[in-house]
Amino acid sequence: MLKIGLVGLGFMGAMHIRSLDKVNGAELFAICNPSGRRLDGNLSDVSGNIGGQSELQLEMNKISAFQDFDEFLDSDIDVVDICSPTHTHKDLVIKALKKGKHVICEKPLCRNSETAREIVKAASESSGLLMPAMCLRFWPEWRYAHHLVKNHEFGEVKAARFRRVAEPPAWGQGTYFNGSLSGGGLFDLHIHDTDFVQFLFGKPTQVYSQGYSKLSGAIDHVLTQYTVKCGANVSAEGSWTMTPGFGFNMEYTIQFEKATLDYDFSRTEKPLMLFKEGGEQHVVSFSGHDGYVNELQYISDVITSGGRLETVTPEDGLNAVLICEAEEKSVLQGKIINVE
Repeated sequence: MLKIGLVGLGFMGAMHIRSLDKVNGAELFAICNPSGRRLDGNLSDVSGNIGGQSELQLEMNKISAFQDFDEFLDSDIDVVDICSPTHTHKDLVIKALKKGKHVICEKPLCRNSETAREIVKAASESSGLLMPAMCLRFWPEWRYAHHLVKNHEFGEVKAARFRRVAEPPAWGQGTYFNGSLSGGGLFDLHIHDTDFVQFLFGKPTQVYSQGYSKLSGAIDHVLTQYTVKCGANVSAEGSWTMTPGFGFNMEYTIQFEKATLDYDFSRTEKPLMLFKEGGEQHVVSFSGHDGYVNELQYISDVITSGGRLETVTPEDGLNAVLICEAEEKSVLQGKIINVE
């Protein structure tokens, strides 16, 4: 049984804790929060952009709690699950890797590519694995899209559009609304779709982005056109500037030569639809777990089997940051930017 130590007890920390209950072969062994908050295991005040969650109270007789990260690392944990704010990732990840711990780190890996390269270098020198938590790669509706794109079941992709938009985060505003730390909506929210674009089509060669800042001083709303090697028309919109009350929504539409795949989170009865030539319409549904559970199960299985990461790697986390940097630069300079 892998012993998981989780750092950061905000919204994502709570999501990972709930998910770990459904992961085979792993258990929550320890929690750490340098601020000292919620170390009694009471996370009932935690909120986020995914509703319907019950209040969370941990049974602390089974879990160790630490405020000091070094003491936490010295405990008997196998995997460090980092769900703390973006600007803290570098120090936490590198310390854990130097201790030989396996690490899963929430997105974005960090705020800039220079720091991301340091993290990737540390991973290459460690006996532990580092997996960026790019959960869309593990979400059933997105894995299905990846399957269709890679297997050419309905021909080549002609166009793909992704959209992830939300009202401003009501939690963690001290960090989120400081764009130098968080990267704004572009790095914190839009990066999901940026990463999925590279998962489907490879790292884009160029981006052209328009956007604006509203809350953080960084880019909080962005619309990007990606140049990808297969020639498909690919775009994505990301925002956390919607008027309060709007909530959260995510969508994608992929146009193949012989079918259209359309996902809309707000279409609760039939979020994923496949439209085939000849007028056929199919509701595509899945049983099983969501992306959070699946990503944690994946890294647990890889560690247990002694295998290597394939679905998502440290380099993928670096590339997602590189692409977002290019998008940020494109917005600020008003021109097409080559992706490094």
